[in-house]
Amino acid sequence: MLVLTRRSGESIMVGDEVVITVLETRGDVVRLGIVAPRSIQVHREEVYRELQRVNREAASPSDVAVEALSRYLRPGGRPQ
Repeated sequence: MLVLTRRSGESIMVGDEVVITVLETRGDVVRLGIVAPRSIQVHREEVYRELQRVNREAASPSDVAVEALSRYLRPGGRPQ
């Protein structure tokens, strides 16, 4: 892990296209501004983790869906 010290108004470059700027500090809270191309997704970590979880669940077939698909694919199982 790279650890940097920045003051309000100072920035960090990530690659050539992402700029992270410290906007404000209040006690133990830091406000950051992030400039990045639209092609780069930027999320808070907890939002990112939740999106991953939801996507995994959506991609995993449920037992009910697998059974319904199996019935549909059996000979004579297609609706008329």
